[in-house]
Amino acid sequence: MKPANTILLFDLIEQVMSELIITYKGIVYPWHCDHMGHMNVMWYVGKFDEATWNLAGLMGVTSAYMKKENKGMVAAEQRLIYKRELLAGTLVSVRTGVIEVGEKKIKFFHEMLNEETKEVAAITFLTGVHIDSLSRKACPLPQEAIKKAKEMITEDYPKV
Repeated sequence: MKPANTILLFDLIEQVMSELIITYKGIVYPWHCDHMGHMNVMWYVGKFDEATWNLAGLMGVTSAYMKKENKGMVAAEQRLIYKRELLAGTLVSVRTGVIEVGEKKIKFFHEMLNEETKEVAAITFLTGVHIDSLSRKACPLPQEAIKKAKEMITEDYPKV
């Protein structure tokens, strides 16, 4: 048992991570690994993509909404930083934070973590743009989506 005034590193990590939204949980399967035995880059991007669609859903920008309203979301920019290798059998999660939201776009980040060690394996920064899927031009996000995204803004994003 630790003394009441002792703070462990994992306690601090959990405190910071709890402010971010969990948008993905999964595992690294053997077929996700390349010839060097590590998860291949295409799977990092795929898991981050799933996290992105979960974020959009939390904002109300769902598949049903996009079909009904002829709207869509596109990734206008993405930056990915690899920090640690992931191996087959590793449990992973993605935690997400919003950096800023505007009338037509949202800037956000994902952190992929090794669930056993709590180490950050990769970070991606994205800019998403809301579009009219018929004209293929940027258009305003729904006000409710902007409101929900603003509630997810965090100052504690990775400075890399």
